[in-house]
Amino acid sequence: MAKTEVILTHNIVGLGGESDQVKVAAGYARNYLIPQGLAVPLTATNKRRIEALRQRRAEREAHELNTMTDLAKSLSKLICVVTVKTGEDGKMFGTVTSGLIADQLKTQFDVTLDKRKIYLEHPIRALGDHEVELRLHADVTTTLKVRVESSTPVPALPIAPPAEGKKEEPRTEKRGRRPEAAGERPAAGEKKPYAPRGDRGPRPDKSPAAVKAPKAEKAPEEAKAAKAPPAQ
Repeated sequence: MAKTEVILTHNIVGLGGESDQVKVAAGYARNYLIPQGLAVPLTATNKRRIEALRQRRAEREAHELNTMTDLAKSLSKLICVVTVKTGEDGKMFGTVTSGLIADQLKTQFDVTLDKRKIYLEHPIRALGDHEVELRLHADVTTTLKVRVESSTPVPALPIAPPAEGKKEEPRTEKRGRRPEAAGERPAAGEKKPYAPRGDRGPRPDKSPAAVKAPKAEKAPEEAKAAKAPPAQ
């Protein structure tokens, strides 16, 4: 296949930037690059344009760097939600790819991002939060939080009926009683409360009848008669 050398006038991903001299297929240059104004044939006249193209390239790259830096700050604060279908066991049907993340960024935040700038070492296969690396520029990288959620509603857990058994009656709080009022004696070692003299009642009077009389002494004659033996 015949090759031809051209000077790029615009940045072409995978091929080069402005002012780069590259070799491409003659048909590709003749039918696409040159008609679209993306390149010019390599001639002495066109070589004079290289310096102007380099200047334009430097301005473009500086603008892209500033734009990607601002975009990185914004994307690092976002949470991109991706909804997937799952089975009853919670396992996903399929995977989450960089193309799907790029679509959700466009849908949710109106951010157009080339899926090739979303770096996934492996497709996402599990629900939850994931940190995804974004390579926005040669000098700008950031991370995007991707939350994978299930679109399948979680089945409600059955409510177990209450266990049948003897119902416990509510306990009633028993109020304490004063030992004196209930006729109870104070506990061992506990002293009976002392009542003031003014609160004591009058002492009962002892009547003469209540006093026990002393025993009368027997006369000597009666004592002797009692000791004497009976007559025969």
